[in-house]
Amino acid sequence: MSTLEELLQESAARHQHLCPRQVLGVRMGMLAAQLLNLPLPQQDKRLITIVETVGCAIDGIAVATGCWVGRRTMRVLDFGKVAATFIDTETGKAVRIVPSAVSRLQAPNYAPAAKNRWEAYLLGYQCMPDEQLLEYRWVELAFPIEQLLGKDGYRVNCEICGEEIINKQEVIREESILCRSCAGECYYQPILSPPCNDLEFLQDHSKLP
Repeated sequence: MSTLEELLQESAARHQHLCPRQVLGVRMGMLAAQLLNLPLPQQDKRLITIVETVGCAIDGIAVATGCWVGRRTMRVLDFGKVAATFIDTETGKAVRIVPSAVSRLQAPNYAPAAKNRWEAYLLGYQCMPDEQLLEYRWVELAFPIEQLLGKDGYRVNCEICGEEIINKQEVIREESILCRSCAGECYYQPILSPPCNDLEFLQDHSKLP
């Protein structure tokens, strides 16, 4: 298992600097390894992590766990919280970890030489005991774990828009196969014009001011 210093160095290299929330993310991932008794960062896909925010903490969690969006072992549900749930897909155990409510207040006590509050968080979070820095709770997923795992090589087409859907993320509505957008979960509003895939058109218009 990598040391805290090694993980922070890797996170800083990927993030181009080190910040307090990266430290929190790394510490959360390391605690998950202890609680679930898993050798992290993982080389396989046994652990899946659901993170509840976008931004710095994700990089720390990723390097500490070996979970990445591109490997389908990390899911991002932006609830605006520095929190994450770590799921062992073999045992079904899941633990949700968040920073302690007093972590910000306690951090300066562990970094007396810090020049400002930001630096106190950065340094303090690195040496605070787990029980002061983090809180955890064993949880159960509100949906089948298979929904996270998906299925390699599986693909279907939406019966409304015709677009391909992978990883068993389709919705069945009145015996019809729909993508989530056509089923009402769309995050964009289409402009009333046909989709463009004309390469010459795109190249010509890329020259416009």
